[in-house]
Amino acid sequence: MIARNAVILIDQIEAERAQGKAIWDAVVEAAISRFRPIMLTAISTVLGMIPIAPTIFWGPMSYAIMGGLLAATVLTLIFLPALYVAAFRVQEPTADQSLTLRTSNP
Repeated sequence: MIARNAVILIDQIEAERAQGKAIWDAVVEAAISRFRPIMLTAISTVLGMIPIAPTIFWGPMSYAIMGGLLAATVLTLIFLPALYVAAFRVQEPTADQSLTLRTSNP
């Protein structure tokens, strides 16, 4: 699930870039637009594990899945965009650059 979320997020960044957005803006927009779907799938899986969590046999596995999924989801939404920005050496636009970019793109 986490690998799928990472692929979806990277694909959304590339789709934003294909629309002509600056790399920085594409990363920010993709992270914002994919936040809700990624969190909903992770939370639904975690909530689905709650019924088997108190059992003796499946309990430890369900707690491991719930904790790992929540931690990995947060890492996907925070670390992956930061890694993308670092890998492509994207500079955050200054106030002058962002104002110029926003006024030039209708």
